[in-house]
Amino acid sequence: MTGEVTLLVIAKEPVPGRVKTRLTPPYAPWQAAALAEAALADTLHAVLRTPARRRVLVLDGAPGPWLPPGFEVVPQATGGLDERLAAAFARYDDGPALLVGMDTPQLTPELLAPALAPGGWDGCEAWFGPAADGGFWTLGLSEPALAPALIRGVAMSTPATGEIQRRRLTDAGLRVRDLPPLRDVDTAADAAEVAAAVPRSRFAAALGRFADSAVLTDAAR
Repeated sequence: MTGEVTLLVIAKEPVPGRVKTRLTPPYAPWQAAALAEAALADTLHAVLRTPARRRVLVLDGAPGPWLPPGFEVVPQATGGLDERLAAAFARYDDGPALLVGMDTPQLTPELLAPALAPGGWDGCEAWFGPAADGGFWTLGLSEPALAPALIRGVAMSTPATGEIQRRRLTDAGLRVRDLPPLRDVDTAADAAEVAAAVPRSRFAAALGRFADSAVLTDAAR
């Protein structure tokens, strides 16, 4: 089924004070926004290199120069993150859909390949990628129209979010396959670890530019 999966990227416009607020401090709001923009750009370019039926940016805000050609852009729905994720899936019900966020600039086509390879959906109805903080970095559904029943009501951004979401899938009778765990960029420590893992990325370059100007707090050291 390679090339037959819809790839969704859910993201916020990288505006200072609205994105990556947990990076402030040690980084200034404009630096946190620049890091968010770099992470988003890395993510979008990874998705561009990945075979798909279509590539969609589900965006809270307006596109900017960081958006490469090749994406359909649609607005996020209103409501909590569970509502917005469910609506993003439900919009595309003509085949499997795989959703990623903007917090994992270490994303590569190779990481997504198992869910996009021929036979990747044979014998399963969902793909799940756990995040190191207890959430999840990717979720795939063979029938996106089922997303509202599978995602709505899951408490997001908690240490148990991933466990609860995966259990929701299996309790509904879906056969789930897992992708490798990844670390979301939420804190300065996360940023440093992820940048070290992908030293040639836009994200690592941005972090390097700010290394001398960030004022580290005791908690971030």
